[in-house]
Amino acid sequence: MSVTNLFDPSGIAVVGASDTPGKIGYEAMRNAIEFDGPVYPVNPSASGTVFGREFVPSVTEIDGDVDLALICVPAQVVPDVVAECSEADIGAAIIFAGGFSEAGPEGQELQDRLVAAAEEGGVSLLGPNTSGFLEPSRDLYATFASDIEGIPAGNLAIIAQSGGLAYAVAFQAENAGVGISAMVGLGNRATVGFREAIDYFDGDERTDAILLHVEGTDRGRELLEACRESETPVVAYNVGEQDVGDFAESHTGALTGEHELYEAGFAQYGVPTVRSSPELLDAGKALADCPEPDGPNVGIVTAQAGPGIAITDRLKAAGATLPSLTEETQAVVEEILPGITFSANPVDTGRPMPEFGEVVAAVARDDNVDIVLVYELYEGSVGYPTDVLEGVVDEVDKPIVFASGGPEAILDEELAELEELRIPTYRAPERAADAVGALVRYAKRNRNPDAVAAEEVNADD
Repeated sequence: MSVTNLFDPSGIAVVGASDTPGKIGYEAMRNAIEFDGPVYPVNPSASGTVFGREFVPSVTEIDGDVDLALICVPAQVVPDVVAECSEADIGAAIIFAGGFSEAGPEGQELQDRLVAAAEEGGVSLLGPNTSGFLEPSRDLYATFASDIEGIPAGNLAIIAQSGGLAYAVAFQAENAGVGISAMVGLGNRATVGFREAIDYFDGDERTDAILLHVEGTDRGRELLEACRESETPVVAYNVGEQDVGDFAESHTGALTGEHELYEAGFAQYGVPTVRSSPELLDAGKALADCPEPDGPNVGIVTAQAGPGIAITDRLKAAGATLPSLTEETQAVVEEILPGITFSANPVDTGRPMPEFGEVVAAVARDDNVDIVLVYELYEGSVGYPTDVLEGVVDEVDKPIVFASGGPEAILDEELAELEELRIPTYRAPERAADAVGALVRYAKRNRNPDAVAAEEVNADD
């Protein structure tokens, strides 16, 4: 089934729309009317208008183009509503209700009926048991969640098995000033799952990286292959390292208990993985904003040794290579700063200084270096080498990642200038190192795409 009707609709019907604040049908309608297209409230028991739109008794009686239905009705009647959507030539539906496969045998039977109705009528289903999705750049808020208008548009697509986790990452992005192209909660994945969502956003020109949250799936091979085939970088947060199977299954019907198998699968298919939602956002930001690295060789420049050591430790654990700088680069660095603390790699200047940017530029130009990671504690008398980096970014066409610490108000302003150069910035050395670790793993995949899938990964069972 095509998911174009789902993520790129021309018109929306809100089935079960309500004029009572607090009800899902009211909240979904309030969000939907932001869309620049026709939005129809559907409810056979209502009359009059809601948000200036006149109620329609059935989707089959809508006089206009609609290809997405937001279904806000109880679980037991959802299959019948989906059948009506098919009759009305509505090609996609979002099902907010729970009580399906996550609710035991009776719920599974209901979901089987739902899938049968959808497949017979050619309707793509997001959910059930989902909070929907949003695309800020299009004012498309296909969800009942509130206070979402402030989430900024950007280039990260969040595809999460859990709608709650999806919103957790989306609001972290808002708080960090990071924009998203889309946020999708898959829920029970009745017909639209990881494969369909990854394929769609891989082809989305607004998306430069895909952030994936996985609780478990019985379509593991399909998930891994979709990640490997995606031309857009994918980073995954795979939960379930400990025994959370009963809780996860009651949440989205997830089949957990194979965490190590999935981790091995992601590694073999060249997909970077992380261990927290903040790290997921950090890694996605680096993958989206940086040029594609040619390899895993990282050059580190630090103005303080302690953070540099922490960065080095984490990068080596992530599989990064810290190559020796060429003799020419070392000579340039030592000429800029005679008696420098450490000039091999990492390069440690000891403290921020006016020549710091020149040192960064020298390392960035080194042919042995594929990725540059810079740490500089903010000092007002020196500032950041923004002017130097502006010229270097285009010259070397390599990922340059910057980490710092200092007063929040100052960092907000100063680091924003670096962000405008598409230099991802982080406020802790470990966060920058973990983000670069994702770049390293992605570079290894691209260097040898056949090797990462050489071994069979039996994640289907």
